[in-house]
Amino acid sequence: MRKIFFILLIIGASCGNDDDTENPVLCTEEARLGLEIVIKDVESGAVLTEGITVMASDGQYSETLENVKGTNLFIGAYERKGTYVISISKTGYISIVSDPVIVTEDICHVITKNLEFVLSKK
Repeated sequence: MRKIFFILLIIGASCGNDDDTENPVLCTEEARLGLEIVIKDVESGAVLTEGITVMASDGQYSETLENVKGTNLFIGAYERKGTYVISISKTGYISIVSDPVIVTEDICHVITKNLEFVLSKK
């Protein structure tokens, strides 16, 4: 009888209430983008990807966003919340600097900010 009581005591102690079984949060292991940016020509509306530099800065942090080959997207700030200023430049176009862009997060991941910018020729 003591053994059964001892076993039940161990099982009860190991089943503490540190897990929320009524509303479990199941996060994925994937890394989510903080920023996803499309850049277009203001006159033609054509998407621009070649020869463009896209920088995202948040205080001391700075990152050059990458163009995903075969797509229109410049991506970055993986799993990094923050307040970013986006700088975009391309030869023959007027460079732009954005207003602050806030990337937030939920309990598991950042929430991707989808942005579109237009560039004007010089």
